[in-house]
Amino acid sequence: MPATDFLDSNVVIYSYATDQAKKSRALDLLAGSPTISTQVINETVSVLRRKQLMPVEQIATAIDDLTAWCHVFLVDISTIKQALDLAARYRLSYFDALMVAAAIGSGCTTLYSEDMHHGLVVDGVVTIQNPFQI
Repeated sequence: MPATDFLDSNVVIYSYATDQAKKSRALDLLAGSPTISTQVINETVSVLRRKQLMPVEQIATAIDDLTAWCHVFLVDISTIKQALDLAARYRLSYFDALMVAAAIGSGCTTLYSEDMHHGLVVDGVVTIQNPFQI
C-alpha cells in the first residue's frame, strides 16, 4: 500500500535539528514510512552539509536512513513539466511546485511542509499541512 503522506525537505531537516519539539514531530512523521522525492534528499544533503556542517560520512548515513524509512519518488521530466503548470496556476515557487508535483505523482494526499500555504488543496488531490501548526 503506497504512503499517503509526503514530506517536504524542511520537515525532514528538523529530524536533525536541536529544536526538540520540531525534531520529535519530524521523527514521528518519518516513522510512518512517508514518501519523499529525490529533490527532498538533495535539499536535505545541501542543508546538512552547508548549514549544519555535518561530515560527509554522517550525511551518507542520513541518506541511507531516509531511503530505508521512506518511499522515494524519482523526479522525472513529466514531474518537472507538471511543476511548471502548478507554479503558474497556484502561484508557487518552482521548487515548491516541484514538491507538490512529486506528491501528486506518488499518489499522496497530504504534503507536510512548514513553509507552503497551510490548508491549500492542490488539484483536489493533495492538501498542504504545516505539521508544526496542527
